[in-house]
Amino acid sequence: MAWVVLIVSGMFEAVWATALGKSEGLSKPVPSIVFVIGLLISMSGLAYAMKDLPTGTSYAIWVGVGAVLTVIYAMVFDGEPASVVRILLLAGIVGCVIGLKILH
Repeated sequence: MAWVVLIVSGMFEAVWATALGKSEGLSKPVPSIVFVIGLLISMSGLAYAMKDLPTGTSYAIWVGVGAVLTVIYAMVFDGEPASVVRILLLAGIVGCVIGLKILH
């Protein structure tokens, strides 16, 4: 169960990171509220997962999932440039996350 919660928490990291960027320094109310709620859910899930999983592994997977999803969202919806190299590098992060799961 800790692994599922950790992956979902990483997904909420992408939510709060994206909302933070759209909040324009927390000056826009709706993205700011989404940021706070996403942050609370994400951190709570990470804390829960860390009761059963090692800190380093948990943090690496949480950050990896969040980073990859944040970049993918930005490329699809916000016009951030996409290239073969960027996609391959993101696939590398996903591969590392999978590797950490397998090694655990």
